[in-house]
Amino acid sequence: MNICFFMGKIVSDINFKFIINDRQNISIAIFEVELNNKSKITVIGYNEMADFCYSRLKKNDNIAFQGYISSEIKVIVEDIMILPF
Repeated sequence: MNICFFMGKIVSDINFKFIINDRQNISIAIFEVELNNKSKITVIGYNEMADFCYSRLKKNDNIAFQGYISSEIKVIVEDIMILPF
């Protein structure tokens, strides 16, 4: 697994989904972030992190986050912080 650190601005609405599975219930939050170098990445949070993203984050928030890059070239977020600027 690779650990990555990013800073950027949320440029899309937080898309929240709830999937009911036979074994477990999964919540997913998906949104796009524009990094400081102007590139855009898709960020995904699962379960508690998805709940945090949906309830506390909004478009145009500046954030710093830690996660890893999935095989689909998307960042699975593990820790996130809202920046004051």
